[in-house]
Amino acid sequence: MTSSTPSRRVSAKTRPVDRPRHGLARVISKLGVCSRSQAERAIREGRVSVDGQVVSDPERPADAVRQRIMLDGVVIGEVARVYVALNKPRGMVVTANDERGRSTVYDALADAGLPWMGPVGRLDRASEGLLLLSNDSVWAAGLTEPDRHVDKTYHVQVDQVPDAALLQQLVQGVTDQGELLRVRRVDLLRRGEKNAWLEIVLDEGRNRHIRRLLAAHEIGVLRLVRVAIGPLLLGDLPKGQWRHLSDAEVAALTLRR
Repeated sequence: MTSSTPSRRVSAKTRPVDRPRHGLARVISKLGVCSRSQAERAIREGRVSVDGQVVSDPERPADAVRQRIMLDGVVIGEVARVYVALNKPRGMVVTANDERGRSTVYDALADAGLPWMGPVGRLDRASEGLLLLSNDSVWAAGLTEPDRHVDKTYHVQVDQVPDAALLQQLVQGVTDQGELLRVRRVDLLRRGEKNAWLEIVLDEGRNRHIRRLLAAHEIGVLRLVRVAIGPLLLGDLPKGQWRHLSDAEVAALTLRR
């Protein structure tokens, strides 16, 4: 006799499937072990395995909780989150390895016993001042996403004494290479006979933003120092030195949607 009870089969469309959402390289970088690009390189070089199998595709989905991920034969576990403020000197480049052999910001952190950290944003080689580094990629993304509009404050020495009209033009902005460049606020800090110091606040950051904007108005930059990111001040941190951020500072820089 055939039962009249309907089958309780679950279709593939309705069956819940718990699949990893991120690629292996991203998973490794989010664990704070290395940057995403470094993880991609290690994977392609055959240095990474997942559950005992070597993986060569950086975009292969992976799950750090359910899977055993190894780099160079060592199991990867989530490392402690580290947040550092560095007073970057002029002339240092913000990169881990410079093919031209120039000094990098990582030279200032050498022999400090710190885990791998990536820069949170950039400062070009000729610029100096406050630079953040961390192995917390989620926190870093919250500070660098364009729609977050985190204020960054700079003290800029220029080769002339701008008048009020010119300062207003910096607020209004110019279009350069298809990008609108403008400042959120600019104030004259002090003036000399032939040059002046400006305080400039940006709430967005394009490549060489301030230098390109000032150059469009035929203003030359003599020095450019970042003195604050959001509420965090460079303060009296000596040039070339670094310090850990306090829990309160990290929290103050953590932006919530």
